[in-house]
This record gives sequence, structure tokens and C-alpha cells, in this order.
Amino acid sequence: MIKEGQYHPLGATIKENGVNFAIYSKHAEGIDLLLFDKPEALYPSRIISIENQTRYIWHCFVSGLKASQLYAYRVKGPYRPEEGLRFDPNCFLIDPYAKAITGKFTFEQHKPTPKCVVIDDKAFKWGKDTRPDIPMQETVIYEVHVKSFTAHPSSKVGSPGTYLGFIEKIPYLKKLGISTIELLPIQHCQDEEFLLKKGLCNYWGYSTLGFFAPDSRFSTNSSPGCQVNEFKQLVKELHKAGIEVILDVVYNHTCEGNENGPTLFFKGIDNPTYYKLSPDKRYYMDYTGCGNTLNASDPQVIKLIMDSLRYWVEEMHVDGFRFDLASALGRSGNGFEPLSAFFAVIHEDPLLSNVKMIAEPWDTSWEDYQVGNFPVDWMEWNGKYRDTIRKFVKGDAGMVPEMMLRLQGSPDLYGKSGRTPYHSINFITAHDGFTLNDLVSYAGKHNEANLEENRDGANDNLSWNWGAEGPTNDPGINCLRKQLARNFLGTLFLSEGVPMILGGDEFGRTQKGNNNTYCQDNEINYFDWTLAEKNRDLVDFVRDLIKFRESHPHFLCRSFFTGGDTNLDRLKDINWVGPNRQPIDPYDQELRSMAFLIEGSELKDNPDQKDVDIMVILNSYWEELPYTAKPCKKGETRIMIFDTAFAGGFSDKHNDKYRNISSYTIGPRSVAVFLRKQ
Repeated sequence: MIKEGQYHPLGATIKENGVNFAIYSKHAEGIDLLLFDKPEALYPSRIISIENQTRYIWHCFVSGLKASQLYAYRVKGPYRPEEGLRFDPNCFLIDPYAKAITGKFTFEQHKPTPKCVVIDDKAFKWGKDTRPDIPMQETVIYEVHVKSFTAHPSSKVGSPGTYLGFIEKIPYLKKLGISTIELLPIQHCQDEEFLLKKGLCNYWGYSTLGFFAPDSRFSTNSSPGCQVNEFKQLVKELHKAGIEVILDVVYNHTCEGNENGPTLFFKGIDNPTYYKLSPDKRYYMDYTGCGNTLNASDPQVIKLIMDSLRYWVEEMHVDGFRFDLASALGRSGNGFEPLSAFFAVIHEDPLLSNVKMIAEPWDTSWEDYQVGNFPVDWMEWNGKYRDTIRKFVKGDAGMVPEMMLRLQGSPDLYGKSGRTPYHSINFITAHDGFTLNDLVSYAGKHNEANLEENRDGANDNLSWNWGAEGPTNDPGINCLRKQLARNFLGTLFLSEGVPMILGGDEFGRTQKGNNNTYCQDNEINYFDWTLAEKNRDLVDFVRDLIKFRESHPHFLCRSFFTGGDTNLDRLKDINWVGPNRQPIDPYDQELRSMAFLIEGSELKDNPDQKDVDIMVILNSYWEELPYTAKPCKKGETRIMIFDTAFAGGFSDKHNDKYRNISSYTIGPRSVAVFLRKQ
């Protein structure tokens, strides 16, 4: 039996004795609901013409339907691209609110198309699941792709490359000290046709087809909708271990591309509502480099995004989001607007305003490189931090003044409008670019496997190979590369702000010099877990760094250093010095070394460690340099915590040798840390 149904909520909603269907289209002239009996069906088993429309929402209730029912839509209307209208009644379209989708489009004739799946949100039992709710300043983020984490045979998990396979590696993350994982896109995506023709795919998933649907790629079987419960199980197990889940989400563009792209959902449902169109409405405004840009200034599009975000928080229990190319979401006719409608509704939402919101604060245009300009609710990937640390560790001249800013949590970017050091997400490497191993092993990119003649990916990586391009048997080069990796990691965890590491960097994962592995579903992206044992010393170093950071609030500040000396002991909250105890000259372009001391008694949020001072020496110069400190007073002890010049970094055996010293000669290209306490 077909009934009128309700216009709210959008999507397919299970009710008593059936399912309610609701879909928005302002410009459609008619919509058919298509029901299918199995995923591989080429044609629907039943076609229902939706007759009822409320507020541009077409709706009906179909009695007798249950969870796992497969469906799609066919939308009728004019095909007039010059007016922005691209209706095509020959296309089977995905519901924008679908909570599960079966597989991918192949773009081949006489092949089954993906179907939407009716999902019972209440079928999964969460039990006593609670959010870890980790304070931002205590957060340590691990960026990782679901499949890459366990797809390699060396992972030795039962279901490689899946949500459930990921669960088996949670103890490793817990032991490492990770508080928060940031998953590369797991919303259902679609491969571009040009990649499929090359035998490649959109592996990273920045090509969204379903904003409510966990990607079926990572499920353990082909049963329609099983990916929903399996993703929920992953979240539940991570929470049980005290680990948060942040999703990398792509609300700036979709998989439909430009005017030459396929019609899969938005184009055929209501093209002028969902996309930013050029003055000649047959073309798309492309601020993303992916062919189109979602129209985040339209109320219906804002509603879609907000409904999607709330769904992932309420039903999937995720703890936050990282927004890909977030500047595109704040664009208006006048460029980026931090007070745009999109940011305003998130600020006002009682649910979303209390989860972690992280912006990638740029899009494809230089004028929308908006690092430091997002609203106070938002943390940001700090690209300036990444570039500054890379240049300094590599040995570039003139970087010390900017290093002083980045090490403090970038007060020049965030020290305004109530923002703090933890608004800065500090990172050296991320999915987009070299791994840490490759950053110190390659002078240039090697993206030949992407079949674009090495033209894709960034050309300026601020990397160096230190004497050989790629892998080498030279023990001196390999030793230096590992030391430089420790320098990068040490600097990251000794900076104010929130550290983020790229998954696998802690054991030297390589992508063979490829800095744009978005299309590689193979061992270029898969984690080789044999490296975790081979480079056990590096894994231990990262674990010890995280432990040291979390036990010393000197690096967990909730406010910026002021340079004040409240106890009049002639030491400020943070104190800067150069070699031989000389003051740092910001105009000295050849200075490549620096030290800073954080005095525990000056820290506002540090009552338990008021008698602990920490000194950090960073030397990117190619020769050793002397540093001095005040001699220890009676009752004081100064010990070395680590020096990256020593194999492994942390080592208790150095404590006695360097106990209570007032001078130290730091080796070339090294980072050392000393602790003084009463």
C-alpha cells in the first residue's frame, strides 16, 4: 500500500509497518521511487510515482518494506544546461540521504548500478558506549586510512583492510599513546571514470557519493548495509580503549565533477540548488580542483551538511570532523567569509558546537589560504607550522624568528579573538605529500605509478635526500635520515599546540617517493608492519615522546606565553637563547640553532610542576655548537631527557654522564632536552 507519507525526515526512514521516503527537489517535474530485489539487478522490480510534495520535498510511505530494502530514484524535468537544469530520466539516482550504498558505478553499459539501502538505525546495540571527550590540549592525532592500516599481509589481522580488521590494531595505538584517530574519508565515495580507464581508483576517497553512508569498500562481506554496523563496532571498540574518532569529511565538492562528469545524484535531482554555477549556468564554479563546488550558501545544502554531521555524531558516535578544503565552505561572492551562514549554524548548534571541528583552511586559490582566520570554534591544520619546521630541520637559513612563533603555538595566527595554542593542529606530514621517511629520503617526487608522467602532486616539498635518492645501503646516510626523523618528531611533540602524526611515520613507512598516492590501492599505500619491528627504536621514541609530553604540562598550555616574570627570578615563562648563551638576533640570517627554556613556576595551569623547568635545544646546523645554562643551585637536579644524536633518542644511561651539567655541546643536526627540578 502506498500512502502520502511525511516530508520529514529526509531519506528512507523505517516506521511501523513500512518505510517513509522523502527527497528534496525544487525544480523537478516528477520523481519515481525505484525498488530493487537484489544489488545486481539491472532494472527495478517496482516503480512508484511519488505524488505528494511539501516545501519542495517529495514524499511517500510504502507499507510492508523493511530494513535492507534496496532503492533508487528517477527524477523527471527539463534538460536545459544553459539554465542549470540537467534532469535525465534515464539515470538511476542515489538518495542524498542514503545511509548505505551498494558498491560503485562502473560507467559501463548493461552493468548494475549502486543501490541505496534502507537502514534500521536502532539495530546496533551501543551498550554503555561513552565518548572519551579528551581536552583539545591533551589530544594526540593519528591520521590513517582504514584500508591502508591493515591491508598488507604483514598486519596479520583476520579481516585485512576493513573496519573490523582495524579493531585488531587498537592495542597498538593504545600502547603508542594515541588519543585520537583521524580517518581519511569513510563516507561512500565514487571512482572517477578517467582513473578507472587507467586501472586506478580514488583510493583516498575524496570523491563523495553518500554523505550519510559508511563506505562499503571497508566491510567484510557484500551483504547490503553490513558496513553500517561494522563501522559502529569500530567506533565502539575505539571508545572502549579511550580513543576518539575524527572523520575527514568532504563537503566542498562531490564525485559528479564538472559539466562533462556523470549524473549520479545532485546533478539529476536539483543541479542549481546543490552546486555553485558560473554566470553561464551550464558551467560549474570550481574552487576545489575537482570540477565542482557545493553551494554551501543555499539553505537546503546547509541543511544537508548539518543533517549529515548530526547523523555521524548521534547515530555513529564519532567525536569530531576534519573538513577538507574548508575555505570553500565559507566562500561567498566576496571570497572567504568567517561569519558565513555555514559557520554560523555550526556555532549555534547545541550538538555540533561541542565536538571537535578541524579545518583544512585553504582551497585551490591563493586568496583563500585562510590559516588563522577561521571562527573561534574551529581548530586548523597549520600549514605554516609544517613548512617552517621542514625548512628549519633541513637547514634553511633565516628560520629562527618564525620557529619561535611556531614552537609557541603560532600566537601570530591564533593569539586573537579568544583563540589558543591548541587551535593549531601541528603536523610535519599528512596523507597529502611525502611520508616522514620519504621527506628525508627524496629530493623530488616520484609519482610515475599515477600514470600522469610525474606531473601530479606538489613540486616543492621542502625535502632532501642527504646524499642518495631513495633507499641506500650507505650506513652514514641511513643513520642521518633516522636522526632527522627523530628531529622532526621531537620538535613536533615539544611544540605548543596539538600534534598530528601521519600513520606509519612512527616506524618509517615509505610510499617510494610518491607524494600523491590518492589513486594507489596497493602496497604503495599499505602499512608494511615488518617495519614496526625493524624500526622498533623509532616506535619506542615516539611512544616515549608522547608519554613525556602528556606528563609535562609545559607543552599542553591553554594560553599563550606572555614573556612575563611574575616571581621576579629573572626568568620568563619562556626564555630564548642562542649558542654560547648569546641572545637570539632575529636579523642573523645564518643562525640555524636555538634553545628555549620553559619555567614551571610561571605556567598558569601547572601547579604540580612549578619546580620543574625544561630546556630544549634545536640545532639544524651541520656542526656542533656549545650551549650553557645557569649552574644548579643546592637541592636542584638537571638531567638529560634525550638527544636525537643518540641512537633511539631516550636513554637513561646518559643521565648520570650529563647530570647537573651547566654546559652542553650539541651535535650537528640534533635536538636535545634537559629537565631541571628541585
